[in-house]
Order: sequence, then structure tokens, then C-alpha cells
Amino acid sequence: MYPDYQSKFPELGFYGLPGHTRTPRDILKQVQDAEALGIGNVMISERADYKEIAAICGAVAAVTSEIFIGTSATNLNKRHPTVTASMCSTLNRLSEGRFALGLAKGTPQMWKPRGMIHPTYEREREFIDLMRRLWKGETITGYESSLGKYDILSIAPYLDEDVPILYVGFGPKSLEHAGRVYDGTHLHTFMGDKALRDAVAAVRAGEQAAGRKPGTVKNWSVFATACDVSEEVYLKYIIARLATYLQIPGYGDMLVEINGWDHEILKAFRTSDAVRSVGGLIDSVATTQQMAEVEKLIPQAWRPAAVGNARECAEAWVTQFDAGADGIIIHASTPEEFAPVLSEYEKIRPAHLFEGRTNRPG
Repeated sequence: MYPDYQSKFPELGFYGLPGHTRTPRDILKQVQDAEALGIGNVMISERADYKEIAAICGAVAAVTSEIFIGTSATNLNKRHPTVTASMCSTLNRLSEGRFALGLAKGTPQMWKPRGMIHPTYEREREFIDLMRRLWKGETITGYESSLGKYDILSIAPYLDEDVPILYVGFGPKSLEHAGRVYDGTHLHTFMGDKALRDAVAAVRAGEQAAGRKPGTVKNWSVFATACDVSEEVYLKYIIARLATYLQIPGYGDMLVEINGWDHEILKAFRTSDAVRSVGGLIDSVATTQQMAEVEKLIPQAWRPAAVGNARECAEAWVTQFDAGADGIIIHASTPEEFAPVLSEYEKIRPAHLFEGRTNRPG
């Protein structure tokens, strides 16, 4: 029905509009630059400011022709099931088969104040099954599950869409579950090599438990990259991003746990004057001076990322494949900024790993 899109680097993607933005039109140049460089995927996170995901993905589809477009991520509990299904079928048809739905869980603490139900494993499984049925044009009557009770669920009988569904997260149990029901995973920024290997192993265990073919699920390492940047940019791209993750209760704790880092250092970080004086999420409101003070609290070993000159960053990219990743989502940098790394990466790229690979991320 749709072409098999195959860019020069189908194993590479990038985060469009990383973090908060007040200029969402920036994504248009970013994706066009990335497509010209041969990048296979763009992944876009959803935030409740200027990053409503359907609008952003629609704009990207309109100005590109090969790059795959994914949400990284939205949530299954934000919309009525048929609204999400229609959003995805529309974006897939608009892009001519280049859309992927990335889903994240969030935490119970996030959803309870908003009056929303936490996406449990059961709800995830049932939601994914429901989406796949609706995308095939099925009309479902008398539907009842943990998602709710609906007399009728349908979009249109002529639908026939195959949209890959990706899990966005990093908890071991969640990744084992992802191996059972998802098509791909987006792992987390700032996971060390051991954490990455453990994450991939958890996904593969889930595949095996579900009787799926080994390697069915594509695992993407989200890898922060800062090539030949100033100290100020380094603070923004690496320190502020990592510090913000560490700020968030539950979220930062899990990142520390899977990496085997010291929880006492995390506790000291959170209670420090440097962090508490920021007055909000560090990547959103901290000044350069505040970020410099926060940096002093984060050990160097807590910063797995591609940092340095172009060759050093390219070598760091390759380590992600060595640790078991099927692909890399370049975080923090724009295509214009990581283009020099791409030139060096091409010289050392393990091309045999990607023979016959398409841009489809899952």
C-alpha cells in the first residue's frame, strides 16, 4: 500500500524540538535538514505548551517525503480511543505510511491530580489491541475492558493502516512488557552501557515469553549529543536535561536505579540550594549561572552522552550498537549541529548491521 522508505541512515533518528519550545515552526527546517542528511526518523515529544503532537506531526508530514515521523511520546489516556485511532490513521495517510505511535506511561502522581487513570500494563495491552483493530476498519460493539465500557467503537470500515507502536520508557518490568506487545522501544537518555544492555535483555525476555520471533522489537537508544559546543551550550544540552530528569520524583529515582548510581547523591542533589533555588524545572527556567552550580552536583559518570569533537561523538554513537541498540535517536542537537558527527560516523558505521533496513522504526 505504501512504499518501503529507505534513507541513507535508517538506523538513525533525532528528537525534533528537544525540550520546551516557543517556536514550533523550527521543526520544519529541522526535519528538512535531517531528511537531506539521510536520517531515517524524527521523534517528537508532546508537551502542554506549543507542542501538541498531532499538529506538529501533521506539519512535518507536509514538508517531508521519506523520513518516518513518530510521537515520543503521547499517552493512551489523554484522548477517547477513537480520537487517538483517527489521529494516527490520518497522520499515516497524510504522510503516506510514515507515522509511528509512541506511548509513554507517566506516573500515578502525574495523572491523579488531572483526574486521569494511570496506564497499567493491562490497559496498555488492551489499548494496543484496540488500536490495531480500529486501524483495520473493524466496528466493535459492546466493548468492555479496563479501558472502559463502550456501546460502539469504530472509525470507518474502509481503513487499512499498519502503524507501528513504540513504548517510550526504561523501567525493567515495563520493557519486558514492551517485548510482549509493542513493535519497538525508545529507551532513555543517559543510560550507561550496562543499563542499555539490561534494557534490551528485558525486551528480548518479553519477546520470548510471548512466543515472538527474537528481534521482533526494535530498540532505540535515545542519545544526547553535543559536538564542539561551548560551555554554555553544554550546560543546556547535557546538564539541564539530565538535571530535570533527576528532579522529578519517581522518574529520577528509576534512572538512578537502572544505572546503579548512588541514591544518596540523588538525595543531596534534590535538597541542595542550587537545585531548590531554581524554582521550577531546570531545563525550562534555570539561568546559565544556575545550571553551572547544578553541574557541580552531578558526577561525571552520570553523564553518558556523545560529547567532544565530531570523531569522538561518532565513536560514542557506535558504542550504542555495541551495547545492543538497533537504532539511535539523537537528542539535544539539531541536524545542523550534528551534521559534522554524521560525516565521521559514515567512516566507521557498522553497515553490515543495517543491510535491507527501512526507516520503519518498529
